[in-house]
Amino acid sequence: MLIVLALAAGVAVVAYDGDERGMATREAQRFAGALEHAAARAQLRAETLGVSAEGSGWRFWRRTSAGDTWLPVVDDDVLAPHNLPQALTITPALYAGQPLPADAVVPLRPSGRNEPMSFSLSAPQTRILLAADPLNRVSFSLVAIKPPR
Repeated sequence: MLIVLALAAGVAVVAYDGDERGMATREAQRFAGALEHAAARAQLRAETLGVSAEGSGWRFWRRTSAGDTWLPVVDDDVLAPHNLPQALTITPALYAGQPLPADAVVPLRPSGRNEPMSFSLSAPQTRILLAADPLNRVSFSLVAIKPPR
């Protein structure tokens, strides 16, 4: 009986890990929800928040009252640092139509009016583009990447 359970669990893990597109979509939904939550929190608390996407995950930041330093957000589970599954990476793409460096912190203003921004969530054969409009609505589109021949 124990062997049957171990085999079934192994098959389930392989099936779950093998679904790259599903895994990427779930992570895109998680990131989109966190971005929308952060934008709403910035307005509600009249604070400037920021987000960085650092390859293996993302992190949310709070700007100090002096406006010269970013500190990690530590008092909100939704905005806690998030590490992606090993096959996935995330990078900032554009802010206000301009390319972003990999270490950029993208601001979310207390006014609620933010510049359009986008991020790229990638896996070996899948890429998802996440875009936030000036009213903080986040959408994403799946782009399948053809494997090399």
